This record gives sequence, C-alpha cells and structure tokens, in this order.
Amino acid sequence: MDFKNFAMPFSINPEYSKKVAYFSMEFAIDQALKIYSGGLGFLAGSHMKSAYSLKQDLVGIGILWKFGYYDQARNHDQTLQPTWTKKMYSFLQDTGIKFQIEIHSAPVWVKVWYLDPEVFHTAPMFFLSTDVPENDHISKTICHRLYDANESTKIAQYILLGKGGAKLLDLMNFERDVYHLNEAHGLPAAFYLLKKFGGDLEKVKEKLVFTTHTPEEAGNEKHNIYLCHDMSYFSGLSIEEVKKIEGVDDDRFNHSLCALRMARLANGVSQLHGVVSRKMWSKYSKICEIKAITNAQEFKYWADKPLYDAKDENDPVLFDFRKKHLKKRFFKTVADQTGNLFDPNVFTIVWARRFAGYKRADLLLHDKERFARLLNNPKYPVQIIWAGKPYPMDYSAISTFNSLVEESKFHKNMAVLTGYELALSKLMKQGSDLWLNNPRVPREASGTSGMTAAMNGSVNLSTDDGWIPEFTKNGVNGFVVPQADYDNTSVYDQDNFDLENLYAALENEILPTYYDRPDDWRTIQQTAMGDVKNNFNSDRMADEYYKQIYA
Repeated sequence: MDFKNFAMPFSINPEYSKKVAYFSMEFAIDQALKIYSGGLGFLAGSHMKSAYSLKQDLVGIGILWKFGYYDQARNHDQTLQPTWTKKMYSFLQDTGIKFQIEIHSAPVWVKVWYLDPEVFHTAPMFFLSTDVPENDHISKTICHRLYDANESTKIAQYILLGKGGAKLLDLMNFERDVYHLNEAHGLPAAFYLLKKFGGDLEKVKEKLVFTTHTPEEAGNEKHNIYLCHDMSYFSGLSIEEVKKIEGVDDDRFNHSLCALRMARLANGVSQLHGVVSRKMWSKYSKICEIKAITNAQEFKYWADKPLYDAKDENDPVLFDFRKKHLKKRFFKTVADQTGNLFDPNVFTIVWARRFAGYKRADLLLHDKERFARLLNNPKYPVQIIWAGKPYPMDYSAISTFNSLVEESKFHKNMAVLTGYELALSKLMKQGSDLWLNNPRVPREASGTSGMTAAMNGSVNLSTDDGWIPEFTKNGVNGFVVPQADYDNTSVYDQDNFDLENLYAALENEILPTYYDRPDDWRTIQQTAMGDVKNNFNSDRMADEYYKQIYA
C-alpha cells in the first residue's frame, strides 16, 4: 500500500461520504491492543467498529503507547501494584512514514503504524510513535505511558496526537473535511490548521468538531499557558493571540474552552450531559453550539448471541441455562484470581469501571452493618464483585481499591479482581445479574458499561445520571435511585440519601424479585436487552455523528 497517497481501502457508503479524521488518546479495539484506560477508549473503539460496519469515510488517529496504560498486578498481600510492560504488536503495519514535528522548540521524529480494517473490523487506523532511534531519551518517552503524570510529557502527548496527526494527513495527501476531536487532547491539530490556513480561524472552524466528556468545568484540563507555549503547543502563535482566541485573560490555558471556540460544533455524550454542558459553558462568549449525541457500544462485539436467540425464541429454560453458563464461565476467573468459589445459582452483583472518587466504588460499604447483613442473608444470598483500574497516581482511588481488597478477605462471597480490560469486562457483564452504577449526580457524562451489561442480561441498578435517564424505566428494564436535591444538600447527605435508596432497592425490590418471582426477573432482563439493542448500539451513534455533527 502506498501510504504517501493513501486511499480508503473499501467502498464508501454514499450516505457517509464526508471525509473524517477522528482523533483520540485511546481506543479499546481488542484485548490484544492495550492502548486504552477506560470508558473513553471503549467508546472510541466501538465508534471505529461501527464506522467499518457502516462503511463510513473515516479514519482513526491515535498514539501507539509502548507500555499501554499500565498492567494491573498485585502485591504479596493482594493490594494493587501498577506494572509497566513493553507491548509488541505483530499485526500493526509499518507505513514507512517518518516525519518531524516541533515539541519544545526542537524537532521530534514521529513514526507511523497502520491497523488494517480487516484485522479487527475497524475503520483504518494510524498510530503515532516517538519511540525511534533518531530521538533522544526524553522524546522517546512521549509515547510510553498513556496519561503520563508528568505535566510536560502530557502536553507533549497532546502535541503528538494533534499536530502529529494533522501533519500525517497532509503527508499522506489524504484530505479530510472534518477533524473530530474526541475530548480536547488533540486540540494542537486546530493550531496546526490555523497556521496552515494563514491564521484564518473561520477556515479552522469549518473543519473542526469537538466531543466533550466532562460535565464539570473543574474537571476540564488546564495547564500553564506559558508552559504550553514553550512546548510549541500553539504552532507558533503568540500567547496574546492564543488568549484572544480562548477569550480569557488567564495564565491557565483551558483546553476545552479553547476547543469550543475553535470548533463549529460540539456535542455532549448524553442528553443530560448536553444540558449540563450548555449550562456550564453559557457564561463564555463565542463558543460553538453544543448538541448531544448519546454514547453507545457496538452490539455485535458485546452482546451474547445465544442469550438473545433464547430471548427471541421465547424459551425461558434455554435463556436461564445460557445465563447460568455465562456465570459459571466468569466464576472460573474469579476463582483463579481470588480463590473464592462462587455459585451460579446465587444473585451476583458487579461494580466495575474506572476507579474515580465521584464513581463511589465503596458506597455500599459506608454502612458496614447493612453490608454485612446483605452478604449474610440466608433467604436472599448475594455475591458481589468489584473490578477497575485506578489511575496509577490517584492514591485516593488506589486506597479505595485496597480497602475493598482488605474487606474481601473477611467474606467468601466478595471478590476484587484485577485487569479490567476488554476480555474481563465482557466476562463480568455476561456473568453478572446486577450491574451496580452509583456515581454522584451529575458527574457521569454518560457511562457506557451499563449498556454492554444490559446486552448480556445484566440488570442495571444506578443513580439517575448520564445515559440512565434515557434508558431506565424503574422496575421495568432496570432500577434507578431517585434524585436527591443535589443543589441544596451536602456531599455527605447526598451519599447517605443514595446509599439508603440503593439498599432499599436491593432489599425490597431486586432480591425478592430474583428469588421469589424469577419469571418477573427474566422479563426485566429481556426488556432491558430489547431496549438497549438498537438505541444504544454504536451504529446508531456513528450514524448520528455523520448526520448531526459532520454534515
């Protein structure tokens, strides 16, 4: 293949002929390609798979992380041990393209790898690496660790993704109509284009669209503008020119705000997040319109086909048999990791996602007595499992993970797993009866794990945040905690309110239904499976991006 004159390797569906480049820091495509950390990657991976299925004129641009995010291992006492292992991928193709970009006023070599669409049934994908002999050690490390804790390295990574990705498209003579930033990490692409278009911001706006994933302004990344300038983030623009574009006379450069002012269109990732985002950014002038396209996951990858077949054939015996089989298969992993033997006949709760404070992994344990009663109820027995990867420098999240591990040592029906990548994620969703999701409202922009859980007959119990208001009908296809008066109550009172309602739902509704009325439980499972199949399949999402954002 001639990468210097690259062309799409398959016929394009005329409905999706707009030429798009999709920039993302992470992509969860397959268990074998460990270049992602969590939900953002899961979303981007599903988007790439749907782009392939729908034959869209879209390419993905990311970074080839030499050590990935990190490998989640254990210390001798079972607590968390982050480890970094060099990754090797024989299925990536060397494009032969090498070029230089400016980072910190010095040339840095970039090598480009290609993922052919036929390998994992994705859009064509290009991955950038600075780990080449021509670079010095510091430059090589830019692409070593996803979300590196060092501020300068992190900024350099954004430059690599944005400026490197935009320059690559030029070098391949591969003209794109739309540059889609999945989060603001790739924003240096906008400044590259601004330089290319001789400072014409309107021309940049014609091409640039932006997806925001953060529902709190404080959560959007800010860095010292002088450091960004020294790092060559702005492609030669002066600090005064950047401040004029950003519209804020502040030494902290707000990446998301600048993206909203340089893009022609942006979107939140659920209907609720769209509302929250518009309100949050409304105090700033000259920002683009913020729409909402609800996240989704690829049905073909995630859903258990035999379970859906049993549902569609209206065969309750086969359906229950298949679900029990999936539980047994998952419990082999639980036994292997923890030494706990779980029972497929027992109601199994799973909490699994990125460990972050607002997601409240240990909320159920805030009432230790009630938690003990839940785990030791002879009438309605329960098994509960946690998994997820805290950021390796988030010591509070690591402490939460470790405290759960310590608690699990006292309960044979409680387990904490490591290695929450695609394979384990799929096993957990297939092998759980209840998917527990309890973020502090309205901190969860979307949340996608509950979608893929529902695709596997796992019923959601959630606070009313992110995608949940669009999906959950309480008691019909899942269970939802009523909203507290979040604006007028303290965090402590919110946590207690949500905790009480979670336990009430479990004790009074969910467990009695599962054990005493199994036909009703199966109806809830199957209703959820039906409701999630089309509305939260990434084919719908990829289609909406073309029709609402790229058009």
